[in-house]
Amino acid sequence: MIRKVISTDKAPKAIGPYSQGIIAGDFIFVSGQGAIDPVTNNYTLSSIEEETRMALNNLKAILEESGSNLSNVVKVTVFLANMDDFPAFNKVYEEFFPKDPPARSCIEASKLPKGFKIEIEAIALVNAK
Repeated sequence: MIRKVISTDKAPKAIGPYSQGIIAGDFIFVSGQGAIDPVTNNYTLSSIEEETRMALNNLKAILEESGSNLSNVVKVTVFLANMDDFPAFNKVYEEFFPKDPPARSCIEASKLPKGFKIEIEAIALVNAK
């Protein structure tokens, strides 16, 4: 089985001892992404909409580095600091997955790294057609 580390400067550097993504067989596992600007590596956004968009763009960049894309995502796990943000998050999420969205779990977490309002991780097929 293939196991390959994925790393791209188009997504933020890991803020701990983990990889941005790992290809294992036919799947890529993308680590939780938050609202960190990949250019500055700083967390500066504030609204749930902005944080959702940044997190999903970071996730997308890691997928693309692996040879995959958002349409190959099969499972997403979302961590929200406040479940009251669910409707606003969902509106932005739908922009990224407008057709045949992946399976998804969404839970409220009492505290996320860097004070994020949201963190998103995903599992995707590497080279699906």
